[in-house]
Amino acid sequence: MMPSQANETATLGGGCFWCLEATFELLNGVEKVVNGYAGGGAPNPSYEAVCSGRTGHAEVVQVTFDPSVIPYRELLKVFFSIHDPTTRDRQGADVGTQYRSIILHQSTEQKEAAQKLMGEITEQKVFDRPLVTQLEPLRAFFPAEDYHQGYYRRNPRQGYCQAIISPKVAKLRKQWAARLKVPA
Repeated sequence: MMPSQANETATLGGGCFWCLEATFELLNGVEKVVNGYAGGGAPNPSYEAVCSGRTGHAEVVQVTFDPSVIPYRELLKVFFSIHDPTTRDRQGADVGTQYRSIILHQSTEQKEAAQKLMGEITEQKVFDRPLVTQLEPLRAFFPAEDYHQGYYRRNPRQGYCQAIISPKVAKLRKQWAARLKVPA
C-alpha cells in the first residue's frame, strides 16, 4: 500500500469569506476551512480594520485538502465557479478591496497551476469580461474572529445567508454534485 499524500492548503478570496467557507466545506477531500485575512500589510488585523479598507487585506478562506481526493486545480475550478472573478473589489453588493478576487499561492506548483487555469479561462472566454483575479504569494494568513468561523452552518436562516450564501451552495450542489461529501 502506498503512503497517503500529505494535505495541502489553498488560500483564496472571492468576496465574503462566509460564502467561500460554506461551499468549500461541502467538497469531498476538504478537511478544514478557516475564514481569515491575507494579502495586506498590517499584522493581526481585526474584521473592523479590514472592512475599513486601510489594511490591504482581503477576506479569504484557507482550505486544507487532500490532493489525492481533490486536486488543487479542481479547487480552483470550483473557486472560479462560485464567485465573479471579473468584478474588481466587489462581489454583488459587497464592495471594497477586502472583497477582491485573489489566489494566494504557497508554492511554485500552485502559482503555475493558477496561471495555467486562468490562461485557459481567458482563452476559452468562459466569462464575458476579463478576469481581474489577483495572483500573489501568501505572505501571512490571519484567522478571522471566532464568530466568523462556521457562520453559515450556525446561521442558515439569517437574511444574508438566505439571500447570498444559500444560492451559492445550491449552485455548488448542482454543478459539483460528483465532488460533494454527501450526495446532493
